Amino acid sequence: RELSGKPSNWRATGTLSDWLGAAHVPIVADVDTRQLTRHIRSKGAMRGAVAAGEEPSDAVRAALAASPSMDGLDLASDATIGAEYVEGPADARRHIVAYDYGMKRNILRLFVRNGCRVTVVPAATSAARIRELAPDGLFLSNGPGDPAAVEYAIATLRELADGSLPIFGICLGHQLLGLALGGDTVKLPYGHRGGNHPVRDLATGQVLITSQNHGFAVRGDTGGVPGATALEVTHLNLNDHTVEGVRHREYPIFAVQYHPEASPGPHDAQGHFEQFLQALDTQ
Repeated sequence: RELSGKPSNWRATGTLSDWLGAAHVPIVADVDTRQLTRHIRSKGAMRGAVAAGEEPSDAVRAALAASPSMDGLDLASDATIGAEYVEGPADARRHIVAYDYGMKRNILRLFVRNGCRVTVVPAATSAARIRELAPDGLFLSNGPGDPAAVEYAIATLRELADGSLPIFGICLGHQLLGLALGGDTVKLPYGHRGGNHPVRDLATGQVLITSQNHGFAVRGDTGGVPGATALEVTHLNLNDHTVEGVRHREYPIFAVQYHPEASPGPHDAQGHFEQFLQALDTQ
């Protein structure tokens, strides 16, 4: 929590504060971060501001009060791309369409590395356009914001989740799929952030160490997802017992809340990509 004012490495050309200042990156120092952590853990996730001084000014307080709540906020429309594009060789034997709600680059690398051509489409792409592209499977990416606010995506996925295509979703894609099939999402008191969240596979009992970064979750438990009778809960978080994975009882459709491409420590969760690719080959 303390910022060193003197570099101690022989290769250093300046201080950390000088380097961050040149990049216009704000610095928080001399703050009791453990006390701050305990406050957030007891009070729940909240909006905050970084300001100089002991007490925030009236202008800072006003700006904080005017900042939007995450509830009801569609950020996928900001994080998505402006136009569709293609990654991977034209002669790849598998063709995947990926909805970009704020997708990470490593996801595309994994698909291309495994012999796929990926057509990446904006978040608001219609079901008709997806069918026109004639993919072997559909991928729903991660992304920011309140999933319930992304109504256009929920309506589109409701059309596409008819069993005609294997579908795999992660993070926001998992939440949107749950909503499209009749479920509900809830805002967590404090989100799941970091690379060491334990998740249990309910079918095998295996515990996966996963990377997570989300503030909402699909409502449900081991008994299922209320309102979405077609969905079966496959994974639960061992810290707070929230839903971490679902699958369709009849169709090759499944999703997980965490980020399997991040693979913290051992590559515990990358098997979900293999599961999806196998579904493409057997469809």
